Amino acid sequence: MIRDSVLSAIRAHALPPMPKQKRPIVIIGAGGIVRSAHLPAYEKGKFSVIGLMDQDLERADLLAKSHAIARTFDNIDSVVQFAPNDVVYDIAVPASQLSHILPHIPDGSAVLMQKPMGETIEEARVIRDLCRAKSLTASVNFSLRYSPNNLAISALARAGLLGDLHDLQVQTTTYTPWDLWTFLATAPRVEVLYHSIHYFDLIRSWLGNPNSVYAKTVNNPHTANLAATKTIAILDYGSNMRVFVASNHHHNFGQKHQHSFVQWEGTRGAARISMGMNLDYPIGIPDTAEFAERGCTDDCWESLPVAGANIPDGFIGTMGALQAFVEGSTSNLPTHYEDAFQTMALVEALYRSSAQSGEVLQLGD
Repeated sequence: MIRDSVLSAIRAHALPPMPKQKRPIVIIGAGGIVRSAHLPAYEKGKFSVIGLMDQDLERADLLAKSHAIARTFDNIDSVVQFAPNDVVYDIAVPASQLSHILPHIPDGSAVLMQKPMGETIEEARVIRDLCRAKSLTASVNFSLRYSPNNLAISALARAGLLGDLHDLQVQTTTYTPWDLWTFLATAPRVEVLYHSIHYFDLIRSWLGNPNSVYAKTVNNPHTANLAATKTIAILDYGSNMRVFVASNHHHNFGQKHQHSFVQWEGTRGAARISMGMNLDYPIGIPDTAEFAERGCTDDCWESLPVAGANIPDGFIGTMGALQAFVEGSTSNLPTHYEDAFQTMALVEALYRSSAQSGEVLQLGD
């Protein structure tokens, strides 16, 4: 049984970081992720969104009206002219647009960029160098790090209940309606870059960078117009650690055998979280977190308290962490653009591995 003191620690520490004084936010982009995640998160977290920009002003106006946002814009220069000095620029646009928007952001600003940090490592390097040159306090919206169930497992690990980790796996077998994101129809990279990047970033947050990777990402016959949307990857952390990610977004056979989870195994215990939004997307089901002590039987897995879900609560965490770091109330920004660049380097390595031939069988005579 999990001790009451540990449950109390989980409840106390499985909370997103928050600033003492919240800064106003202007959002650049009015697409689906802003509607379904950013705005609900900021309303729940009691952040003030004072402006919304989209090249399609009518779309910005409609979304702003539904969330009582006073000002809308159709170009970035008007946003900058309007924004106060202490504003946070929340840039939620396709990755290919980030390098075109950042030059317009005032030097020294606080910026939260929607993932991924560009579509290639070359674009990520341009974005990183822009952030450096402009002295931006910038981070990338890797919200899974701040998902309440991951925070619960992190607290459990700090309490020593997992022991030394030796196995970490991520498995997603779901049906994802890719047509909801129209810009992906022409994107040269899809699954790893726009979905599983969250998993690889989460793994890095727990284990650091791997020694090497082995990966294959492939197309699906029912979405022939899209780039690869199914992936298997092994991350090499040495002979005492097994780490892999398996994603299949085309299991269109009902929900009976669908699943989406992260699982940790350690010398003292194991834990598993489910990612409910991936199941029956975009409606989703509640996220969960479970723990079991080593040697227990099937019925001893125990549910951990989870207050919220990755969407919207993970987005509260990324914004809260950035604002807390900017004001100096925390000294660490886990999703800083320098760290996000390393996640992009991992993504690039996965694509390089996928493009290479594997070891050929030697059948002999």
